[in-house]
Amino acid sequence: MTRFLIAAGIVAGVAFAAPAVPATAQTKPTIAIIVKDTTSAYWQTVLAGARKAGQDLGVNVTELGAKSESDVSGQIGILEKAVASNPAAIVIAPAQFAPLGKPIDEAAKKVKIIGIDSAADTKAWTSFLATDDAQAGRMAADALANAMRRTYADTEGDVAIITAAPVAASPDQSVTGFKEQVAKKYRALNVLPDKVADAQAATGLTVMKDLVNADRDLRGVFVSNVIIAEGASQVVYNKESGDRINYVVFGSDDKLVKSLQGGTIDALIVKDPFRMGYDAVKTALAASKGENVPATIDTGANVITKANMNSARSQELLNPKID
Repeated sequence: MTRFLIAAGIVAGVAFAAPAVPATAQTKPTIAIIVKDTTSAYWQTVLAGARKAGQDLGVNVTELGAKSESDVSGQIGILEKAVASNPAAIVIAPAQFAPLGKPIDEAAKKVKIIGIDSAADTKAWTSFLATDDAQAGRMAADALANAMRRTYADTEGDVAIITAAPVAASPDQSVTGFKEQVAKKYRALNVLPDKVADAQAATGLTVMKDLVNADRDLRGVFVSNVIIAEGASQVVYNKESGDRINYVVFGSDDKLVKSLQGGTIDALIVKDPFRMGYDAVKTALAASKGENVPATIDTGANVITKANMNSARSQELLNPKID
């Protein structure tokens, strides 16, 4: 009789629970996240957000990335290996638009694929998370107009756009949004033809020198590439007219933050890479469980000026914790 009572979980009339399975024995889902470059501060912040989501949601996050943003073949190889490891889902930031299209199509036949930050030539995304670059461009136009109004008490004169040369990529939507906003709200501004440069600080400096030498009415510049902006923003005044040049930049790094503090740059339009990494893992987990997830998610952009750069939110964006 005793053995029957024990088998039923009762000894001497006292019920007891079956031993709990140790948490370590429970299998966690694994989500692989593939970024463009594991060494840059931006992508390290994306990975930090992904790690935090993994901790909060009970997910093993595998961090992967090529040696540089230009290593397209390396990223394709990493994607193929990630698929072979049978994760619950994969998050990827495509290094280039066209070359990653077919590899993502093939990967999506076997696992849920979540895209982040930049587009690819594919329709196989389960969900795509990125900053709405066109909206960021509209925010840049407003920020530049506000800066020019403070400097000149009006929004008149010529403004230039400097952007990086596209490399098999879709058009720069921040430039599109900037132009749309100027046409809609600031018709007294004359937007000059785009200046396209390679992503080098020295090139940005050369382009700006050429601009101010050719146009005495140049008063404002929108730069959609961080490295180009480092060079371009060294030209503070239009030597033909003596006018101060107002700068707004899409993106940030330590050098540009110092220029913002010093007043050379008027505003930075910054993304939220920590949120992008966090929400990507959260979305990937939901998708792996068969839950409905949004087709697109805007991870937002923020305008940071000298006036608000010391706020808690601005410091969170400018100096994210990536440990």
